[in-house]
Amino acid sequence: MLQNKEGQRVPNVVFRTRQGGAWVDVSTDQLFAGKNVVVFSLPGAFTPTCSTSHVPRYNELAKVFQENQVDDILCISVNDTFVMNAWKEDQNADKITFIPDGNGEFTEGMGMLVDKDDLGFGKRSWRYSMLVKDGVVEKMFIEPNVPGDPYEVSDADTMLNYINPEAQKPEFITLFTKEGCSHCARAKKALKAKGLEYEEVVLNREITSRSLQAVSGNSTTPQVFIGGKLIGTADDLENYLKLQ
Repeated sequence: MLQNKEGQRVPNVVFRTRQGGAWVDVSTDQLFAGKNVVVFSLPGAFTPTCSTSHVPRYNELAKVFQENQVDDILCISVNDTFVMNAWKEDQNADKITFIPDGNGEFTEGMGMLVDKDDLGFGKRSWRYSMLVKDGVVEKMFIEPNVPGDPYEVSDADTMLNYINPEAQKPEFITLFTKEGCSHCARAKKALKAKGLEYEEVVLNREITSRSLQAVSGNSTTPQVFIGGKLIGTADDLENYLKLQ
């Protein structure tokens, strides 16, 4: 039976982490005392939903969480520290603190340790998220207790909507660029000056100028899209940013 721990303190646990080539013990007091912390926990590192949706969206919204008085975002999984460190690097999730609950002590104390024997996983965490204030759980979003790996309520957007329904979420920005393009460098510099994050798609043998022309109507680089809308060239982007 999955347990809702709202109003209760998080378990008192020491996590064994590996930092800079050395073993570092991290306690729950260090993670939660005097802080507002968002936690999301999931069945395993490198698994599909966790890697394609759960982690990326929390990382994308990390700045918005910070603007809404969240001091840290923790990703907790019943995996060892080497796996969690490798996963963080693979995900480029530099705005999230990855915590290895290798022995499942924290997860068990949260009432979220479940059998995943059917997948060969053994004991793992059920998927959930929570807002913890000074070590006390204020809110938990627990995925429904149904077969499989449901992903309906523990996502970053649901948590952010709970914290502040009026929070302004960043629009997705994509740049199509090519190697050695000075105008592309100018466009990226303009976005960085505004503190805007973006995804860069570099033209190559697989992604050609024909693909760029198909989606933008132009074959020159850069071509910038913001929130699904074509902005255009570096000049167009600079003019657009002046109006924001």
